[in-house]
Amino acid sequence: MHYFKILFFLLFPVLMMNAQKFELGKVSLKELQEKSYPADTSAVAAILYNKAKTYFRYDRNNGFTAYHEYEFRIKIYKKEGLKWANFEVPYYVGYENLNNDYVKFSNGITYNIENGEIAKAKLNSEGSFRQDVNELWKVASITMPNVKVGSVIEFRYTLRSEDLMEFPVFHFQYAIPVAFAEYRTEIPEFFIYKPSVIGLGDVKSDAKIVGGYQNYSNEHQQSVNLSYQQINSVYTAQNMPALNEEDYVDNIENYRSSVVHELEKTRFPDVPEKNYSTTWEGVAKTIYKDKRFGKELEERLYFEQDLASIIKNATTNAEKVTAIFEFVKRSMHWDGKYGYYTKKGVRQAYQDRIGNVAEINFILITMLNQAGINANPVLVSTIAHGIPVFPNLTVFNYVVAAAEIEGKQMLLDATDKYATLNILPPKALNWTGRLIRRDGSSQEINLVPESQSKESIALMAKIDAQGKISGRGRIQKADYTAYDFRENNAALNNADYIEKLENNLGGIQISDYKSENVDALSKPITETFTFVSDNHVEMIGDKLFVNPMLFFTQTKNPFVLEKRRLPIYYGYPKQTKYNISIEIPEGYALESVPKPVTITTGENVATFAFNLLESGSKIQIMATREINLPLISASFYPNLKEFYQKMIEKQNEKIVLKKL
Repeated sequence: MHYFKILFFLLFPVLMMNAQKFELGKVSLKELQEKSYPADTSAVAAILYNKAKTYFRYDRNNGFTAYHEYEFRIKIYKKEGLKWANFEVPYYVGYENLNNDYVKFSNGITYNIENGEIAKAKLNSEGSFRQDVNELWKVASITMPNVKVGSVIEFRYTLRSEDLMEFPVFHFQYAIPVAFAEYRTEIPEFFIYKPSVIGLGDVKSDAKIVGGYQNYSNEHQQSVNLSYQQINSVYTAQNMPALNEEDYVDNIENYRSSVVHELEKTRFPDVPEKNYSTTWEGVAKTIYKDKRFGKELEERLYFEQDLASIIKNATTNAEKVTAIFEFVKRSMHWDGKYGYYTKKGVRQAYQDRIGNVAEINFILITMLNQAGINANPVLVSTIAHGIPVFPNLTVFNYVVAAAEIEGKQMLLDATDKYATLNILPPKALNWTGRLIRRDGSSQEINLVPESQSKESIALMAKIDAQGKISGRGRIQKADYTAYDFRENNAALNNADYIEKLENNLGGIQISDYKSENVDALSKPITETFTFVSDNHVEMIGDKLFVNPMLFFTQTKNPFVLEKRRLPIYYGYPKQTKYNISIEIPEGYALESVPKPVTITTGENVATFAFNLLESGSKIQIMATREINLPLISASFYPNLKEFYQKMIEKQNEKIVLKKL
């Protein structure tokens, strides 16, 4: 229930929306005089309208070309909104068989009120720029002139592209509110696209079939008319709220209201219909046919001698998997490049001991298969890349391995030095992946961890008559909590880490610090230390007031917003257990202690259990906090916010000691 399901629709429902007329050059005095955005007075700027249109043009040399025209009108309300005077558009220049994309800005005007009249400042060539990003991409950008608080700016740009596989994503939602957005497409019948709307906003759509035509010159410079049917579609949205970052979010782009189009098939007269990616079987077969994928998974000779020595002491399949996995992780280095195709090939990568994610994990997969382990590639879209839902070739940007051991699938990623069996790097924990096989069969693989990653904390503490606390501590981390520890602290030396730990624990003083199994990745990490603190007990008159969880007491609720739009993302289920023993000082007796309690959100989303036992001069505190789902719907936010508040209040109830 609480796994947030983004609404994806195969569009063409007939949902009509009243048309609104917005035109460049029609800025009103009322728009310029407006001091704040009516629906959100905190907005630093707002997009008054955003219109776009995609249409096709034909010529005999290049065939069909797509033109994507965009118009923006933006109002600046506060100085923080001045950055919206700068706008940039990336475009692709890395094609092998197509002409480069091209971007052209036009109709750029800044409007202000001067002496009670509307004054215009036009964008000129000095405000337009182009720059190289890399060998594949360039960026066209503009800086609008004379922009200040109160200005209205508007501009148009056209992106021309011969790449018809997918359209640029049209966004209905930005980091500032959008009053009105409209996207129109005019698609000739020769191209069948798969449109989908994603995000949280209310987007209306309408579509109809109309007559279309093209006029072009043939090889004899004669004018030719080409008539056909085309699908005209319109997508509209009004009063879109700003989409802003919130804590505990995986990828905000997953929730931005947008519409995307991917080419599904082409059907030209007298030419066989060509399918591109209509099913997962088609995707799998297409990918395997590429020599950078299927052929590379067949290579064997380059590692055969090494493999024999790698598994010579392994007697079970599980031992073989571990030995091969650890060898590839240890001997290969990831170059940081993503994708599911090889670049220089597995043989060269193995020789160089460095490769991209496909090369390294293909080496792992083929070694496992050669050793008799059933292993296959699993296509993944990293969190930063977005969520893969519909079958196509572009939704994935990463690949890991799945090895079958005793009937169970184990996921492995040899590019990450801290990854272990079924512990992938967090960037890969993005809903679902796709295991694909050479025969075209495939299956969905759940990437979200189902079992809890556990952390246990034990303290043996003693309080003296002056309120000073001293004792020993032990922290154990397993699975993803151990992974996070290794990843976050790899660059720190021992002294720097101890200082960091002291600060995280309320300024205590730590000595005799030791850690175990930091490099033994398959084992939990254990930390032990001696501590002293003189600022965690409050002394008032003849009484001592002690937080039962000492310096592990949580004081701030991470969820402070009144409402939340986005799901809450934890990454993985987690359990944290506390076992704290406190010895009270001689000459003092217990006056009162917090009562045991169990706090829950309901529906097994999160729980906090607190118990306290008294035995002579010692107090035993036992507490457990559990987050059972990695992704929780925004509709559950009030329950979660209240859960944290009650948990914090319980943790901050005092043990009261009275002097005898």
